[in-house]
Amino acid sequence: MTTANAARGSAGGIVCRPACPEDAGAIEALDGSFTTATVFEVTAGEDGSGFLLREVPVDPPVYRPFPPEEHDEQGLAPAAGPGPGADTRTFVALDGGRIRGYAAVGYAAWNRRLTIEDIEVDPGHRRRGIGRALVECAADFGREKGAEHLWLEVSSVNAPAVHAYRAMGFAFCGLDTSLYGAAASAGERALFMSRSCR
Repeated sequence: MTTANAARGSAGGIVCRPACPEDAGAIEALDGSFTTATVFEVTAGEDGSGFLLREVPVDPPVYRPFPPEEHDEQGLAPAAGPGPGADTRTFVALDGGRIRGYAAVGYAAWNRRLTIEDIEVDPGHRRRGIGRALVECAADFGREKGAEHLWLEVSSVNAPAVHAYRAMGFAFCGLDTSLYGAAASAGERALFMSRSCR
């Protein structure tokens, strides 16, 4: 059994393992909302050839819920696909024997990228290493597939997640100023981050 297909322990008693169909209800029940007193403001550079990122305070703080129907739209990536070449996985993190977070990932062979499609940690269990454990479990899977790097997209208003990803070794690698065109938060931008999978 390979690392990404087995339970992976980490400090603090957190255990990550591939999700199974019985986990769907617990995954859907996770609260992926966040509150932040700062956001990242994205502005075009003076000469129009680049962009500037600047963290700014917001008052009142931004609260962003993620409704359960988003889980339904994204679906649960299979814990194990049709065979050894399967390119998607969903991992769950257990703390105290209960699911406290999950990460859905997909591998693309053409650019050797493992994309973290979705990652959520229950608010009452954040800052305990659960997100890091999930990312490392995803990285193990990526290495098994031959990934060169991990990649993710995060909203410019989700400053807590940006800081967490940076602490895990991710760096900014791009942005999309139109991806959230219909989002409720004015000025919200999609930030892309990556880190080596080696």
